[in-house]
Amino acid sequence: GDKGKGDGIASAALNPKAANFLSEKFQKQTDGAVFWKLTEGRAPMASYKESLSETQRWQLVNFLKSLKK
Repeated sequence: GDKGKGDGIASAALNPKAANFLSEKFQKQTDGAVFWKLTEGRAPMASYKESLSETQRWQLVNFLKSLKK
């Protein structure tokens, strides 16, 4: 969804469901763990290793972590 809660239209068809980036479980992950997951992916989430540069992936980690603030 537009607020990072994993409740957007596209998430309805996903199994497992999309992550809620505001949740304590997500926010407690280290930045490195989130970066690795973005890099490697895991079904149904794609890997972003080829589509985003390393810098862009770190920027995305920082953005996702900033949603809680």
